[in-house]
Amino acid sequence: MKKSLRWRIAQYLEIKWWENYLSNQNPSSYLEWKIKYWKQLISELTALQIPENAKILDAGCGPAGIFIALEQYDVNAIDPLLEKYKSLPHYQPERYKNVNFQAQTIEGMDKHPSYDVVFCLNAINHVSDIELAYDKLCHTVKENGYLVVSIDAHNSNFLKKIFKTIPGDVLHPHQYNLQEYENFLISRGFKMHQSLLKESGNIFNYYVQVAQKIN
Repeated sequence: MKKSLRWRIAQYLEIKWWENYLSNQNPSSYLEWKIKYWKQLISELTALQIPENAKILDAGCGPAGIFIALEQYDVNAIDPLLEKYKSLPHYQPERYKNVNFQAQTIEGMDKHPSYDVVFCLNAINHVSDIELAYDKLCHTVKENGYLVVSIDAHNSNFLKKIFKTIPGDVLHPHQYNLQEYENFLISRGFKMHQSLLKESGNIFNYYVQVAQKIN
């Protein structure tokens, strides 16, 4: 799959952002805080039901994705920047014996429906081909399984059009509103159960969506 120049620039800036953000953070303290953050988020996702023996995918996992709080499950974690994260002391894959890591894009996945829950947190805005990414994410979910996606949704259609024309947010190549993000899931056979508003902003609102595969 051909990757756009805008996506390549976004990926370069993404690793630079992580390096800067984590530069003054103690790894142990950061990971302790992040685990609490993820567990709190899971508790707020009241529509999400994780089976006891669930197989889970953390797509676009970053150096400390939700995989760090899923120690009781069988987890696959993918991210195209995993090799880059090795330079960060906060990325400690050896700690997570239940997690299989793979340096891979979401669009590059080629798997049969095999996951009870797929998390795609802080990642869908970063993909190169968002339609293909949603196709791949939705395909990997078992029937009646769940897809959990976090999004930065535009509050203004006027600003959305401007951001699509001019890269005002270069780290996020894709610009959509909440209804459009919901349609990505509904049109692929999912039922929306929850759009949890986590943060409000002047331009974007940050939501975490829970959808269930119904056919």
